[in-house]
Amino acid sequence: MAAFHCIQALSFPSRTHVFFPIGDQNRYNIINKKQRGFLVFASADKKSDKEIYLKSKVETLLDSVKWDDKGLAVGIAQNIDTGAVLMQGFVNSDALATTISSQKATFYSRSRSALWTKGETSKNFINVHDIYLDCDRDSIIYLGKPDGPTCHTGSETCYYTSVPDLLENKQVDGNKLALTTLYSLETIISQRKAELALPQTGKPSWTKRLLLDHDLLCTKIREEADELCRTLEDNEDQARTADEMGDVLYHAMVLMAVKGVKIEEVLEVLRKRFFQSGIEEKRSRG
Repeated sequence: MAAFHCIQALSFPSRTHVFFPIGDQNRYNIINKKQRGFLVFASADKKSDKEIYLKSKVETLLDSVKWDDKGLAVGIAQNIDTGAVLMQGFVNSDALATTISSQKATFYSRSRSALWTKGETSKNFINVHDIYLDCDRDSIIYLGKPDGPTCHTGSETCYYTSVPDLLENKQVDGNKLALTTLYSLETIISQRKAELALPQTGKPSWTKRLLLDHDLLCTKIREEADELCRTLEDNEDQARTADEMGDVLYHAMVLMAVKGVKIEEVLEVLRKRFFQSGIEEKRSRG
């Protein structure tokens, strides 16, 4: 997926994060005041110093965004695990404040002149884990996990129309997404697996052989993993390590295709381990 340069995180000092703990969202409400979004702490308890501080920081943040003359900025939703750009819309201060408090990707509809939360009709919400501003603070990324297809057409993302295909008058395929290298490889392996159900002619490709012969596949994974380790043990150069790691990834992804496991599932597992001790994670497996 295209890289985003000069990105700034919505950081807050003193260990304060822009998001509220799960289960606490109902303690906070958004109200309009002079067409601006304000976070109001609606707890029956007396507001803590931390809550007051957080409210102040969010207001400062909203003021720092370079909204255009209509009070809008470009808002992009991106899948936190795959990196896929899911959709693009427009955001105003109310939409950003709502997203911060609800953790659901919220935009501003120019045609309806109203806020809308992605998924409010389809239930395919985008659950926002983090928010980033670009270096000029005039565009915003919602980094999140979608509950289902993002596009109204039912496609996983809104970006499936290839310009080269249009120039060659090829039919647009809603399943052909803008993919990074890893996901392009996963797609090719999936295609080879699907082709096995068709009549076979000629010599099968290496991928098809691996898909059919599980003993061969497991042997190759062990072999490639050993060769990867030897690049360290024998002090081989970085190019050799990258080459052997490519072999390990490819063969492991063929095994995943056999098992029906998506690379996105693996990345989600890794993401969930970020804030967990590796030793504790091992113990939790029983």
